[in-house]
Amino acid sequence: MIPRASGAKVLPVLTARLLLHPLSVREAERIVARAPLPGDLWAEGYPQDGDVRGCGGFLRGVFERGDPGVFRAYEVRLTESGLAVGGIGFHGPPDDVGVVTVGYGLVPGVRGKGYASEALRALLETARVAGVAGVKGDADLDNSASHRVMEAAGMRRVAEGDGLRHFYRGF
Repeated sequence: MIPRASGAKVLPVLTARLLLHPLSVREAERIVARAPLPGDLWAEGYPQDGDVRGCGGFLRGVFERGDPGVFRAYEVRLTESGLAVGGIGFHGPPDDVGVVTVGYGLVPGVRGKGYASEALRALLETARVAGVAGVKGDADLDNSASHRVMEAAGMRRVAEGDGLRHFYRGF
């Protein structure tokens, strides 16, 4: 059984070019309100609507189930500058069979540089280390860029329906 939360501090996830910063409740509330504090480095267009929805879901989950440990929302930051360029995270803790769902998005100004695949690979590894059985995600049928991101991160296409293409990675 996968623990829902350890009570331990969740550490940032580092990649070659990115830092996935685990959001606190207070930080998620600022993103939902689109209200940066002085010193916050937000790229133009951040947060996007998807970031606001993702952080809203994270906040609801904390209220209903408590701290989710690593299965939370993360802010994607460029390591070199600290600039927040998007978000990535889990839609909640693992389900009854140990599968989690992921979502992500980057501001238009940094797309096409491989950041989304890099961030998703790191999040998949976080899930694997945490002991999940698998990770699923989906994207609109016409969102070929997101399809390529999931495939580049090692997820495979498993189904299509209701206007979505579904991807999965088992461990």
